Amino acid sequence: MPTISTPTRVAVLGAGSWGTALAALASQRAHTLLWARSPKLCTQINQQHRNQRYLPDIALPDSLQASPDMAAVIHGTLSDDRQAALIILGVPVAGLAQTCAALARLLPPKRQHPVLVLWTCKGLQPDTALLPHQVVAQHLPHYPWLHTGVLSGPSFALEVAQGLPVALTLASHSAHATQLAIDVLHGTQARLYSSTDIIGVEIGGALKNIMAIACGIGDALGLGTNARAALITRGLAEMQRLGVAMGAHADTFAGLTGLGDLVLTATGPLSRNRQVGLALGQGQSLQDILDSGVTAEGVRCARAVQSMARIHNVDLPITDTICQILYEGLAPQEAVVMLLSREAKSE
Repeated sequence: MPTISTPTRVAVLGAGSWGTALAALASQRAHTLLWARSPKLCTQINQQHRNQRYLPDIALPDSLQASPDMAAVIHGTLSDDRQAALIILGVPVAGLAQTCAALARLLPPKRQHPVLVLWTCKGLQPDTALLPHQVVAQHLPHYPWLHTGVLSGPSFALEVAQGLPVALTLASHSAHATQLAIDVLHGTQARLYSSTDIIGVEIGGALKNIMAIACGIGDALGLGTNARAALITRGLAEMQRLGVAMGAHADTFAGLTGLGDLVLTATGPLSRNRQVGLALGQGQSLQDILDSGVTAEGVRCARAVQSMARIHNVDLPITDTICQILYEGLAPQEAVVMLLSREAKSE
């Protein structure tokens, strides 16, 4: 494999809030192209340097360009074979398989310098309970020059787009991947930490959303900060139990993609999953919440996590309770009684 040179081209597929924020970050160091489905949104980004739908009133870099043509974006990113390149999949879990399949058709069979594909979604594929890296492996070709990894951690897109500091974890089995990501993203605003525990990073990213729903419910019911601390702590224990059963490293859950992301999502005012929990605790129905336009991965993947826990014979009482609230009509007040009345056990 040739020596890695600093990537000069980056492609970001997906112009939601996180994809746009990462594209803005990457454009500070590299020529960056952003793919969006909507031609209207692309025109807005290119001419007004705004993404009013997902990042209202945030000024995007003038150098950032968007296109609704994925082929043009990928060709523009990979056209110079003398440089390494970075492709960021800024789509949710629900769109990951389709995006990877489309990308696979656009990748050249041979290439001199490495290309890194990073996914950023947090959750599980609802119908299959697959983790994101399993979805990627199904749909992307296994070329020797193609490296993959997951980028995760406690990060609200709005704050990143505002230029505020953020620390993220890049999990990959490839040293090439780690260096490529650092070359583009690591700097004064973003700090990257490396890991090889892809499963642990992805399990943390999925389950913390469920725990955030629980914390939102508790806050809406006025259970207090003691209860919130207990939910966060016991939620972290659930994340670790399932992760270790699936082959993850226990210490991953004490890091950014475990405790760090859990605390942010369970307490931060920008957390959509916590907002769902608040609404449920205030008596709103799940259907009304979803009809209002709120999208929360914790709702999408709760049942898949529950199924995975049963396969691995892991006890997840908070997750089970949230599934009952979401899908079986359990009242939040009754859920509190159920959790508190569980038999005493050692920590």
